[in-house]
Amino acid sequence: MAIKTLVVDGDINHTKEVAKYSGSSSSIEVKCAQTKEEALKYLDESDCIIVNMLLNGMDSYELLKTIRSKGDDKIIIATSEFISADMMDSISNYSINYFIKKPFDVSTLEDIIIALCKRRSVVLSDASADIKLEITNLLHSLGIPSHIKGYSYIRDGIEMLYKDSSLVGSITKELYPSIASSYDTTSSRVERAIRHAIEVSWVRGDYNLMEEIFGNSIDFDRSKPTNSEFIVTLADRLKLNTKYA
Repeated sequence: MAIKTLVVDGDINHTKEVAKYSGSSSSIEVKCAQTKEEALKYLDESDCIIVNMLLNGMDSYELLKTIRSKGDDKIIIATSEFISADMMDSISNYSINYFIKKPFDVSTLEDIIIALCKRRSVVLSDASADIKLEITNLLHSLGIPSHIKGYSYIRDGIEMLYKDSSLVGSITKELYPSIASSYDTTSSRVERAIRHAIEVSWVRGDYNLMEEIFGNSIDFDRSKPTNSEFIVTLADRLKLNTKYA
């Protein structure tokens, strides 16, 4: 049975693209809305809701509040043309299942929806060990060598955010100091080492993987993610295949 999916986005070209793709898919059945008011008509019949966080005014947040106030265990995917720590901190209050940065391939979105639905019934025997392995594999795929300091800092930062999403809004004030304390160094050195590791990744990493994770508009000279964006995005991606803690 197809997953009933509601796409709420003011960009009519985007909603048309998603709707067109779903017409040839047996996995997802899509309905589209451009405003909060339109979306409310389809909430009850939807299994998965994709919300652009840049709807007019506070509509996106009000819609998320309405969804969660119903007590439904619906899958919610947030999207946006950009990622900020403040945004991620705000939406964490609504138990968002996943964040995907625009632009993205609709086929990738379909894979995410399917994975999230399957994850509902999956309970991992050792989530802590699994997440460490997932982080290691992902960082290696992104071309970050394990011998540089930034590798260890990013690895620990991703795990910390994965386990405690409230840290998203406190990268500088809490995450960096915590990592620095573990390695007997300073927050500023942690920040510089992470930035260096990201720059190394942009030269050595799997371009297709980076394009998939960080958006289709990246290149090797521009649009490198910030430290916060890099860590937050990877932590969110790992939640696809592991139990959300």
